[in-house]
Amino acid sequence: MKIGIIGAGMVGRAIGKLAVGSGHEVMLSNSRGPQTLFSLSRAIGCEVGTVEEAAAFAEVVVIAIPLAAYRSVPVAPLEGKLVIDTDNYYVERDGSIPELDAGETTTSEMLARHLPRSRIVKAFNAIIMDDLEKGGRPAGSSERRALPLAGDNSADKAIVARLYEEFGFDAVDVGLLAEGWRFERGRPVYCVPMNASGLKDALAKAIR
Repeated sequence: MKIGIIGAGMVGRAIGKLAVGSGHEVMLSNSRGPQTLFSLSRAIGCEVGTVEEAAAFAEVVVIAIPLAAYRSVPVAPLEGKLVIDTDNYYVERDGSIPELDAGETTTSEMLARHLPRSRIVKAFNAIIMDDLEKGGRPAGSSERRALPLAGDNSADKAIVARLYEEFGFDAVDVGLLAEGWRFERGRPVYCVPMNASGLKDALAKAIR
């Protein structure tokens, strides 16, 4: 599968490295241009390009930029594509966003409004990237961790669940995209290692 990643910070690098290791073709991009990613491309073994090139290259696009910059994501190149939203809301970084503070929407629903013709799945946000890179375990392992995802399309969620599986994690489908609040930053399951059973139970008990 061809995976384009918009954002080359800790999240983009970790997902890119794991995806390459799982046999996928990856193109990393950032707002500063591919010339700034020369060393990173060699370290990970991926291609690099502009944001627009990564969007055009990809079958699946990962958004791995600060939430405050989500409106910088190009709309037209992502039409009809599966987009994985990894964003979290940090007031100290992103500034106050009243509708998130009031619990009126979620980070992923904001991105979905910006990308009305893309298919959004919330994933990869509720784990520390060092744990994502090093914490994968074989299926059936007693130490295998589960990760949540949410989205409105079952086929799209199956694709993301397969990435979780390839990276060494069980997938827990939380439901529609609007249910993504259950594993946003500050919720009891956020970045807490749990197996699938424990995660399902904690997600069900979450209070908004």
